[in-house]
Amino acid sequence: QVQLVESGGGLVQAGGSLRLSCAASGSIFSIYRMGWYRQAPGKQRELVARITSGGRINYADSVKGRFTISRDDAGNTVYLQMNSLEPEDSAVYYCNADSYPSYGMVYWGKGTLVTVSS
Repeated sequence: QVQLVESGGGLVQAGGSLRLSCAASGSIFSIYRMGWYRQAPGKQRELVARITSGGRINYADSVKGRFTISRDDAGNTVYLQMNSLEPEDSAVYYCNADSYPSYGMVYWGKGTLVTVSS
């Protein structure tokens, strides 16, 4: 099992920045990929950014050039640096971890709220 704990959400004005953190614990060796998803009221959860154990990164088109995903050397913590925030970025941000296929597990954090005021 893997536990994910997010932190760093909050209220920020448009154009501002926030940094989200996600700390993983438990069976960390089983994790292939970690990332961030978000869900705004009335909308489906969507991918924001993710990074594999090999360092391959994907971003949603809507955040390219503004958000940066990174991780610490131990691979236990993943960060999401969010710059030039827009009201449309307001959502609950969820940390996600996908295990290697042999384990077949998907893990989610409880989420952290990001609110961008105009």
